Amino acid sequence: MSSNSRIKWVLERMRGNARRAMILYSNRKERGTAQLRTLPPGQRPQDILAVLLLTVGVAVVAFDAPTYPWLNSLPNEYRTAFRSFTDLGKADWILISTGVPCLILLALDAGRYAFRIRMAIGAVFTYAAFVFYTVAASGIVVLIIKWSLGRARPKLYEEFGPVHFDFLAFHGKFTSFPSGHSTTVAALATALYFIFPAYRWLIVVSAFWLAFSRVMAGAHYPSDVIAGTLLGMTFTFFTVRAMARRRIGFHIAENGNIVPNMTAISAKASARAVWQVLRGQRGAQRIVPGRAAASEAD
Repeated sequence: MSSNSRIKWVLERMRGNARRAMILYSNRKERGTAQLRTLPPGQRPQDILAVLLLTVGVAVVAFDAPTYPWLNSLPNEYRTAFRSFTDLGKADWILISTGVPCLILLALDAGRYAFRIRMAIGAVFTYAAFVFYTVAASGIVVLIIKWSLGRARPKLYEEFGPVHFDFLAFHGKFTSFPSGHSTTVAALATALYFIFPAYRWLIVVSAFWLAFSRVMAGAHYPSDVIAGTLLGMTFTFFTVRAMARRRIGFHIAENGNIVPNMTAISAKASARAVWQVLRGQRGAQRIVPGRAAASEAD
């Protein structure tokens, strides 16, 4: 097979796998509708909007104005320390690290692999696609909002103050509200919160410091960070809820909690199987009973 034919064949398989994934999701629409439950107080859109208005409003009145003078009163080492890791909140590395594996897995003929290998492929693709979608989609939403509102960044504090908006300014100096980094961090952290429930507190604390670093780095006001965080969390929550109703990657437990379909035991077994294949301790191919009997007869 020539290189051009092989590339065409791989692209055709990727399209086919992507089509099957979309069909799988759309075919579960009725299941999702059947499991549609009334959201409890605190999770309804109007409740989230109320929390957003309250927290952002309080932050604008109580914290935004004194933040810039307070930062200038601190030693430069503080700002340098937070700037050293604040770029971890950029979406680039997240989208690449999740998007590339999805493309690679789409090119595989997963049906010919053993059960545990297929399980690992399905889980990695589902959760990587979930993270990619939430980070990318929430990032697009926040870009539209921040470039439309045109809030002046903290470095323009002495010139405009903390509450200056220049609508549709389309300039980087007027893209403070909401914080794009905080939206990305919140979307990623919320996704990981549901994927790895055993590490929830570590994820929450790490996300807090990453989001707070935008204030310490002098790039955003506290209200920008709060708004971005709530936006990323909300978008990811409703995405994982829609997936759980369709039992794609997650499901809704009897107590109403959203939990991943793959248990810790299954995850360890699948990871062990992949590791054994990589080390050559076992084969990756699916064993068909008829084919195995023919091999033994030969």
